[in-house]
Amino acid sequence: MNHLRQRRKVLTPLFAFWAVAPLVTACTADRATESAPLVGAWRSTIQFESGAFAEIKGLEFMYLFNAGGTLIESSNYDSAPPVPPAYGVWRTVGSNEFEAKYEFFSTATSDPESFAKGAGWIPAGRGVFTERIKLSPDEHTFTSTIHYELFGLQNESVAGGGDATAMGVRIRF
Repeated sequence: MNHLRQRRKVLTPLFAFWAVAPLVTACTADRATESAPLVGAWRSTIQFESGAFAEIKGLEFMYLFNAGGTLIESSNYDSAPPVPPAYGVWRTVGSNEFEAKYEFFSTATSDPESFAKGAGWIPAGRGVFTERIKLSPDEHTFTSTIHYELFGLQNESVAGGGDATAMGVRIRF
């Protein structure tokens, strides 16, 4: 009988922990993306201060922040050289503050002779943007900082990354 009481003393707290642990996790998980004020379509102007994009003037991004934490980004320079939109994720990091990480594939021209014959653009690696976004109190504009990294075809770091600031506005009727 004494042995049974000792088992209960050990097992009861363990069962209590197993019963409560999922509730604690559910309360602390980042579920704010489902109804966060960032969800929706946005347009921003970007100015890089350093890196390969620093010379570009008039750079703009269009974003679609989806409920659940995914995003799609495209720029007014996606055709020079041709690159697909960027795809990524975002999360809430504070009150009206968010972090986004999105990637795109980069391209380069094939050798001049092949290009002249229609070979076109070939894969050159990928770019990764990490952005910290702060919404205004009215939730219709934002400011952000962006860090940009470049990677080659073998996932090696490539020179040309940099930092930027941005200002965005919600697209709405």
